[in-house]
Amino acid sequence: MKLTGVQPLSGDKYRLSFDGAEALIVPADIAVGLGGGERGVSDEEYAEWRAAADSLHCRERAMRILSATPMSERGLYDRLVEKGEPERAAAETVAWLVSIGFLNDETYAAMLVRHCAAKGYGARRVRDELYRRKVPREMWDAAMDEMPEQDETIDRLLRSKLKSAEPDRAELKRATDALARRGFSWEEIRAALERLRDEE
Repeated sequence: MKLTGVQPLSGDKYRLSFDGAEALIVPADIAVGLGGGERGVSDEEYAEWRAAADSLHCRERAMRILSATPMSERGLYDRLVEKGEPERAAAETVAWLVSIGFLNDETYAAMLVRHCAAKGYGARRVRDELYRRKVPREMWDAAMDEMPEQDETIDRLLRSKLKSAEPDRAELKRATDALARRGFSWEEIRAALERLRDEE
């Protein structure tokens, strides 16, 4: 295998071209000292440069993903692998993002709980979201401490579901089922109904 060219690209990246192997986009520290001339390349050198190229590509993809939506560590790892990144590069990228403080499951979990509460979800639905977003279970309790008092929210939602001043059994069932789907417990729903009756 032969290195046939070292071409500078934008963003401190270089393209390494080869006779007999796929071209690689690598960070500048790999390209420094290679010069621009042709030379032989060992399998070990190419493997090292390929790993650096994979790492660079994976980090760039991770930053694009996170700029669009926050994620948990496991969620980001799985997304990177689904997108075709090598497992090793995905794991190293997640570890790097954690080490620089850009990825933090505790912070993400607390933010997710606040976000779900603001959308009018009950505790059960919030826990479902923590599970779906692959937040480690040992962080759930601390994150759920961010959950605000829900009485006002459930009262508002209940009023919005009841169209008549004196709802019949069918209308009450539709309203309470809707609240249950939002993750509120039957105890919370029953208490909201009692508050509504007291107001009337």
